Amino acid sequence: MSGVCFKIGPPRLVGIEVEWFVHDNRCPTGPVLPERLHAALDSLPLGGPDGTSLPSGARLTLEPGGQVELSSPPAPGLTACVDETRRDLAALRAAFAAQGLRLTGTGTDPLARPRLMVLDHPRYLAMERFFDSAGPWGRIMMTGTASVQVCLDAGAEEGPQALDRRWRLAHRLGPVLVAAFANSPLLDGKPTGHRSTRQTVWSRMDPSRTLAPGPDHGDPREAWSRYVLDAEVLCIRRPGGLPWTAPAGLTFRDWLAGAGERPPTLADLDYHRTTLFPPVRPQGHLELRMIDAQPGDGWIVPTALVTALLEDPPAADAALAALDPLGCADGPLPPRSDVWRRAATLAVADPGLRRAALACFAAADAALGRLPGAERLRAVVAEYAERYPARGRCPADDQLDALRAGTRPTPPEEAAP
Repeated sequence: MSGVCFKIGPPRLVGIEVEWFVHDNRCPTGPVLPERLHAALDSLPLGGPDGTSLPSGARLTLEPGGQVELSSPPAPGLTACVDETRRDLAALRAAFAAQGLRLTGTGTDPLARPRLMVLDHPRYLAMERFFDSAGPWGRIMMTGTASVQVCLDAGAEEGPQALDRRWRLAHRLGPVLVAAFANSPLLDGKPTGHRSTRQTVWSRMDPSRTLAPGPDHGDPREAWSRYVLDAEVLCIRRPGGLPWTAPAGLTFRDWLAGAGERPPTLADLDYHRTTLFPPVRPQGHLELRMIDAQPGDGWIVPTALVTALLEDPPAADAALAALDPLGCADGPLPPRSDVWRRAATLAVADPGLRRAALACFAAADAALGRLPGAERLRAVVAEYAERYPARGRCPADDQLDALRAGTRPTPPEEAAP
């Protein structure tokens, strides 16, 4: 399992997954029917290396609530990833605009409109049943949240880019990323009291699949293997239209030990891993999952920040030193620890998180200054740092300001930086 989930080698590839809510320009508070979503997607110039993706190789998928996700192919560096993704998103926005639809970048759907399951795949039906048994959070996550996910190589066996070091930094960065990019203060059109309601939702779901795999020291491969085996089985694939629901309380370890209706296969194990949602998920590469969706091309800033900090060893050293006072390794596991709760509720209005965020942005600025061809990205990241964490603000505050001013709480889609 460890060879599949952690592909070891010198880091060089960067990827991004961006999710968007879809709103009707004429009736933003109404649901968007699946037919219109598919019409927009079908109008895109698909082709790519597999015949089903955008020409760059990016994949487009629909999430259960009708959110659109664009997953970039692995790119040889930060600037290539940003340039290709911007081109793809321009085509995506144009296709949806032609259908009278807009893409909205927020961590939760800010409008009071029905949250509907637009996909009836047996996976999502099993997920709905599994999560409904523990409250509303799973259904809200499936139909009412969206994120930015930054994907980087797992790392080398040893040295400044060693896997265990990158794994530790990715987890310790988590609360700062939640706080600096918090962008989900509203749900059903009302303030929730949390700057990142999306992160709060994730913290209240099944802990066997949403907590971090364990302490941030030791071998990540061993911690992840235990985590996978101890997580409850969410669904079991069955042929012939049979439901995919799993027995309540069945872990994969139990299944291997003889519980369940049949012995599990390697394919079952691989599929089980896709139903686990910790803050940092190993997929061969490291997938950072704690960042709220951003308006416009705001996804560029967290992508550049995370890449700069993990790929530049001096920046990584500076970030780890800045994050140490937060005590991220102490107490309950993320995202249920105190610092993660403060990040979701207060964001960078919390003094400790603000200091750590500003230090991380400064380290990233220095790293981007050392990266050839990254001058414009460096300027965009610096502008964001000045606009938000330097003032104790995050994008969620823009939504709250608009709500207090009596304007529609859907944030404007900004021009590309």
